[in-house]
Amino acid sequence: MTVIEQCVDECRQCAGLFRLGRDVEAALNMVDVFEGAQQLLISAPMTIAQDWALVLTQMLDCQERQDWLGLADWMEFELVELLQKARLAH
Repeated sequence: MTVIEQCVDECRQCAGLFRLGRDVEAALNMVDVFEGAQQLLISAPMTIAQDWALVLTQMLDCQERQDWLGLADWMEFELVELLQKARLAH
């Protein structure tokens, strides 16, 4: 399993925790997921890095509003898609 595939798996697991209402546990995992994604996406092509900034902003907005299902959607779909684009770009 590549580092990107592992990060995608962690995104999906974390999103699943948010969907189950385990927001405290998920929020703790989210920090690690975001740090891992940051390391992978910061070295990606500029358009992907810019998309990462947008996705991160949206996810943090959801967290601030305690919109756990919205946050789960952003993690599971938008962030995963961005990571997959980065994998193809390498």
